[in-house]
Amino acid sequence: MARKIFVNLPIENMERSRAFFAALGFSFNPQFTNDQGACMVISEDIFAMLLVKPFFQTFTKKSIADARTSTEVLVCLSCDSRDEVDKLVRQAKAAGATVPNAPQDHGFMYGHGFEDLDGHIWELAWMDPNAAPPQA
Repeated sequence: MARKIFVNLPIENMERSRAFFAALGFSFNPQFTNDQGACMVISEDIFAMLLVKPFFQTFTKKSIADARTSTEVLVCLSCDSRDEVDKLVRQAKAAGATVPNAPQDHGFMYGHGFEDLDGHIWELAWMDPNAAPPQA
């Protein structure tokens, strides 16, 4: 059985976050979505649980980091092409994301990213492993 990953992210506003990620083409599993949390489907085995902050806090005794001022994690999603990387960044920006960095082109690997409405960093990367330089 393949492992699944559920990345849990604290959010301020459920309606706003769902609309943002829907604008990027992501869907939500209604079986695991309510006003406290939304299960965003990234792929067959990858999900982001968008949890409103009071509900997120029930899972930890630690304080919740403000993703607008500090970073605990960078979420990186693979893409099928450079064009898909650029398309998702354009869609995110149109939906209200910020794009703090320029794209990075390393020939065999291309990446770009955005910060969502709650400040979480989403990196997008396309890579051709056959064109990667050999390791020394």
